[in-house]
Amino acid sequence: MPRRPISLCIITKNEERNLRRCIESVPFAEEIVVLDSGSTDGTERVARELGAKFHAEDFRGHSAQKARATELASHRWVLCLDADESLSPELAAEIDGVLNRADHDDAVGYELPRKNSYLGRYIEHSGWWPEYRLRLFDREAGGWGGRDPHDRVEVTGPVKRLQQPMLHDSYQSLSHHLTKVNSYTSIMARELLREGRRFRWSDLLFRPPVRFFKLYVLRRGFLDGGRGLLLAWIAAFYVFLKYAKMWEIRRSKDPSETFEEASGTATGSSASEKKR
Repeated sequence: MPRRPISLCIITKNEERNLRRCIESVPFAEEIVVLDSGSTDGTERVARELGAKFHAEDFRGHSAQKARATELASHRWVLCLDADESLSPELAAEIDGVLNRADHDDAVGYELPRKNSYLGRYIEHSGWWPEYRLRLFDREAGGWGGRDPHDRVEVTGPVKRLQQPMLHDSYQSLSHHLTKVNSYTSIMARELLREGRRFRWSDLLFRPPVRFFKLYVLRRGFLDGGRGLLLAWIAAFYVFLKYAKMWEIRRSKDPSETFEEASGTATGSSASEKKR
């Protein structure tokens, strides 16, 4: 059987620093699709230099934007990466082998184990490794779903796991992390209320310490040293802030004017709180 061709799909906004590493880590892609939403840096130049098909459209939300990027792809099989992610050489070889395999197993998607760096070092525990993400899939079997800003791929059919790591260059500073927390919790609070979720004081009081205990103790975040402690505290704060903002929106006379800063959320990067 012939090799399955693949399209690499990436959404971007001001990702000049990351985009080259991301694209060059997938040398076997027959097509590269970059969907941008208002970059003011050199993102477009880098994309076109590397042979990508560059499209610029307004940001629709995380899941919808990634779904649109896959719609723009020509091939049935797609590999979706955030601009701050890249394949390790070992994972690139593993995926290339899957695509070339003569027997073509019955899987319609493959989960990649994502290894996250934080403040300049890869995290080995804290619920961050291994963090499996379904990113290689057959478009005819499913696509992007989830609740903004926590997108995920949903497919119907067998899914298998690959072994080698996908590398995620996440937060390089606490300021960057906290900015994302503020933005993502604003989006999440509105989405929960829009779906009919009611604010409860018990969520605000008890869920944050449970999150801290889960990551720092049960997921052995203490083995990640100071970074593990920071991650557990910030994850607990994320949960607290999400419910606090639900309370504030609920009591606001004009919820549409609350948390306007959320509209500036970066689109090319993943949130570390996606599983929270």
